[in-house]
Amino acid sequence: MDLIITRIRKELRSNADPVIRKSSQRFFKEEITCYGMKTATVMAIAKKYWKEVKNRPKREIFALCEELYKSGYIEESFIVSNWTYAFSGLYDWEDLIIFRRWIDTYISNWASCDGFCNHTMGDFIEQYPDTIEELKRWTQSDNRWVRRAAAVSLIVPAKRGEFLKDVFEIAGLLLTDREDMVQKGYGWLLKEASRKHTDEVFSYVIKNKKVMPRTALRYAIELMPKDLKSEAMKR
Repeated sequence: MDLIITRIRKELRSNADPVIRKSSQRFFKEEITCYGMKTATVMAIAKKYWKEVKNRPKREIFALCEELYKSGYIEESFIVSNWTYAFSGLYDWEDLIIFRRWIDTYISNWASCDGFCNHTMGDFIEQYPDTIEELKRWTQSDNRWVRRAAAVSLIVPAKRGEFLKDVFEIAGLLLTDREDMVQKGYGWLLKEASRKHTDEVFSYVIKNKKVMPRTALRYAIELMPKDLKSEAMKR
């Protein structure tokens, strides 16, 4: 094992707080493995060690990321998200294969999923827009986190008003998904798209509200004016 991984884990353990570790679980339905510390502390550690690894070849850094993922600790997954986002604009198309495997293999909670997908995957998609077609394929995965990733990878571009057609297509593919984490994921995507496209998202919700789970619907209309919310919530 690379010595830097040993050093990172030693520092994470030294900052672990049993009180935070216990309270963190309340944010998750599934059991999580965590040291117990504030996100800001984890990010400070990630940035500290990034200074040491940033000049290594990308494949070597990705190997370190995979080693961090293998521990199962949520804080180590946050370090991966921080490090991979540092490559924004410098991704290779083939990195998608690695990212897909990581999501499918190592991600097991919404925080790790969103931390990686909102920024790393979001920037990757903007660099290679044609790979949105791969996100659409992810909606058919047996893994709920891959399906959530299909939606939340477009959160940041959607917030800026981009990829609206694809946002609706991905939402449609996930429309009747039974997993609440997936429903919340595509509902959140629609909500962010509504910042720039309120009328279009409202029309989409009205058209699909008979089959759209209420969880997804509530997320989708969260930013809308009160009158539109009331109309959307009518049975």
